Amino acid sequence: MSRTALALAAAGAAALLSTASAEAQADDTAPTVGGGSGILVDSRVGCTLTTIGRDNEQRLVGLTAGHCGEPGATVVVEGDPDGTAVGRFAYTDHTLDYAVIEFDAQRVTPVNQIGGTTITELGGPAFFPAVVCKRGSTSGTSCGVVWGDVRATATETWTQMCVMKGDSGAPVVAGSTLVGMVNAYLGVGCLGPEVGTNISAIMNDLNARGGVGAGYRPL
Repeated sequence: MSRTALALAAAGAAALLSTASAEAQADDTAPTVGGGSGILVDSRVGCTLTTIGRDNEQRLVGLTAGHCGEPGATVVVEGDPDGTAVGRFAYTDHTLDYAVIEFDAQRVTPVNQIGGTTITELGGPAFFPAVVCKRGSTSGTSCGVVWGDVRATATETWTQMCVMKGDSGAPVVAGSTLVGMVNAYLGVGCLGPEVGTNISAIMNDLNARGGVGAGYRPL
């Protein structure tokens, strides 16, 4: 190989390294997002992300409580000093109280663990006397006994976990299995029972509807 060819090859390799380095730097600076992360909707409503992963079209999507926002609402990661919008609400269901967020994959670093909460799979609802845990942006991690499904349609499960304003959408997990999301509490925060929607009910509805979020799987 001539010296000219060698020089061109070296320059090409350097360019590739430079590009890879720049991409790595961009990834490093993007805010980390996962189930349990705090989010701001339209820069004013504080909620919690339930989970993040890919749908059947490989879009980066997440779930949160439906009362947190309407389709088109912007999502900012809580605590992000830049306040950059990283996604938008793609769909909101007020019957089951869940929403689908489509994220800009270039603006977030998705993870399956926030704090001590890890989400690796989806599962059916837990039953009394099982103990489940949640990770909320306001009250952090707490665990409590499951009281059970309270509707004939088996879409809700009540638990005795500490829940406060801002925890809406928080993941409810049994080990690393996502079994539900936090939607509300009765009476007084951290005293009254938590009311949540079963993830199985949400996925059944989401898959039947199709579109953004259908076929969702966590990371």
